[in-house]
Amino acid sequence: MTQAHTANHPRLILASTSKYRQELLHRLRIPFETASPEVDESPLAGESPEQIALRLAKAKALAISKSNPDAWVIGSDQVLDLHGAALGKPGDHERALAQLQILRGETVKFHSAVCLAQGETSEVVNVVTEVTFRNLKDQVLEKYLLAEKPYDCAGSAKIESLGIALVEKVESDDPTALIGLPLITLVSMLKRAGIPLP
Repeated sequence: MTQAHTANHPRLILASTSKYRQELLHRLRIPFETASPEVDESPLAGESPEQIALRLAKAKALAISKSNPDAWVIGSDQVLDLHGAALGKPGDHERALAQLQILRGETVKFHSAVCLAQGETSEVVNVVTEVTFRNLKDQVLEKYLLAEKPYDCAGSAKIESLGIALVEKVESDDPTALIGLPLITLVSMLKRAGIPLP
């Protein structure tokens, strides 16, 4: 649990243990708890990267909502779309290097889906960010990976820190989407749900 809810504020749960998403949600200065949704993130046969992100964001929110029907639950998921192929978190150095080698010089899409659910009611939105990676040599990629170890990030680059040096251009309507939680979109969803913001 990150913070307790208050009497004048609805109970809000972030269905994630991601430190990146927690840091982003803290920016809104609203009380929230965190919970691990324990959802199988394996893609289904024939799913597009966008469909994966939307399905998993909703599945995470509803998994926590089942045992907390009175709370509003935020679920989120991000999938990198390389010309229709989904790339997830690399998990280790070798896979991260392979991802960055594939991505150099490419323009790709990041699908950052967010879901707000209460009980069985939910709204889910996908925010697309286009990223163009620089065409960098292997030794530069190796240096970056050793410096930052971004093995828990789709695309193997932490855009909020040194990973920014790997990219040439970022295009998005929601600058926080690429970090893992599209806050502009989430604020609109919270307002529609009647959840007060400071």
